[in-house]
Amino acid sequence: MSKTVFDISMSLDGYVTAAERRPDQPLGRNGEQLHQWLLGDDKTSLDYFARVSQANGAVITGRVNYEDSLPWWGPDGPTGELRLPVVVVTHSAPAAVPEGGVYQFVTDGLEAALKVAHGAANGRDVTVMGGARLAQSFLAADLIDEISLHIVPVLFGQGTRLFDGLPDRHWELELIETVPAARAVHVRYAVRR
Repeated sequence: MSKTVFDISMSLDGYVTAAERRPDQPLGRNGEQLHQWLLGDDKTSLDYFARVSQANGAVITGRVNYEDSLPWWGPDGPTGELRLPVVVVTHSAPAAVPEGGVYQFVTDGLEAALKVAHGAANGRDVTVMGGARLAQSFLAADLIDEISLHIVPVLFGQGTRLFDGLPDRHWELELIETVPAARAVHVRYAVRR
């Protein structure tokens, strides 16, 4: 059965962006450290990512992450040559989008975006990525089945915390997997309902 998995890299102190975000540094000052596990020579991390990515059939992201990441993603989206469909949750579609791009813009809210993404995923998992606010919204709406964290051995001290701003309630999680690696510890939790 297809799952909805929220996936993100964060610092050990819980930040998904560092301080001083700018258009040319959307993850903040030295925030790209959060992705070094995926871009470097950490074989354990790369093998883990390749394995878990096989279940993915579509991606959901927010408009801010789309705008920030488009210069790097281009028309192929975050999955590169795989060109998985990317559903962008937004209040309005942008006027200009990359020609031949994998993006679809949904303005009817989270549940509508999830329905579109699951349809595009053809029975495979949907990965929600791209920011604290989007994660908090999907969690608060009880639309996440799993949380996948890539905890990077760095302390930012400031920036955007992943779980600040959640409503006053508890979510029980069940550990599915932990993979220690040189540049990140990869942890997956099931969200208990």
